[in-house]
Amino acid sequence: MLTRPDPIAAEAIPTALFPAISAIAGVARELSSVIARGPLGGALGRETGTNADGDGQKALDLMADAAFAEALQTAGVRWYASEERDGVTEIDADGCLALAIDPLDGSSNIDVNVSIGTIFSILPAKEDAETSFLRRGADQIAAGYVIYGPQTAMVVTFGDGVRMYILDPATQSFMLAANSVTIPSSSREFAINASNYRHWSKPIRAYVDDCLSGTEGPRRANYNMRWIASLVAETHRILARGGVFLYPADARDGYARGRLRTVYECAPIAMLVTQAGGAATDGCDPILTRIPDSLHARTPFVFGSTENVEQVSVYHDLPEQEISALFGSRGLFRA
Repeated sequence: MLTRPDPIAAEAIPTALFPAISAIAGVARELSSVIARGPLGGALGRETGTNADGDGQKALDLMADAAFAEALQTAGVRWYASEERDGVTEIDADGCLALAIDPLDGSSNIDVNVSIGTIFSILPAKEDAETSFLRRGADQIAAGYVIYGPQTAMVVTFGDGVRMYILDPATQSFMLAANSVTIPSSSREFAINASNYRHWSKPIRAYVDDCLSGTEGPRRANYNMRWIASLVAETHRILARGGVFLYPADARDGYARGRLRTVYECAPIAMLVTQAGGAATDGCDPILTRIPDSLHARTPFVFGSTENVEQVSVYHDLPEQEISALFGSRGLFRA
């Protein structure tokens, strides 16, 4: 009888966390196969309803959520919190871990063959379900994501740097490909949805204006803009070559506190980025110091190369008259 290989190489994974990481890798391996088949695997991008916050759910969102919840039942996880569920589910009363997950990030890209992913966060379990998750991001003991793209990769941290595993098509196992992933300290790339420019605060508009002003502006450099609409894909690019990602709060209804969720998205990505030598803030303050007030609490999110993230923070500290000034007359960052 043929048996499937282990889903991930055990090398460098803490023993207490290996069952959970192995379970995530096993589901990710199956999802990678389903996603690779595209429409041959059915209507994966079909709308099936809405989640707790009214966001649309795709068929693959729910498929992924159910698969992770089942696989983690024997992985030492007591509390399971998913972006696709209203509350916390107890899946193993004897487990000592609390795991938060966005089962399928970027699901709007399912039908257009653009990279999507899974984001996860692991914390020590407390007796109370919700308080296991409503704590500082700095309390995480592991965080990571899986990206389903030309390569399927798992990028993870256990608090001692960032490692990258690649799903080897030949062996169908995630193999360690990089033992120490680091983010360049600065870059001339930024990622933001520019269609929302009219809704942004003055500091964010000023920052983007200065990036777009090129060699004639205060930065005296040409910048490139990127936007994939997949947090995992944006993170993966920034880990590879630097840059800054911005999803700020804005003036639209429902966006006053940002749009990305602290527990399922921002805290785990912030841990990864900082462990790789980058920075992650809400525009001003570190994300890892924030304590969410609910499971689905949202936050503005800025992360990436340290120098770029610090520049965004400076714009929020400028006096009103400086923020409102035209970029050509502002002296910020001039040599």
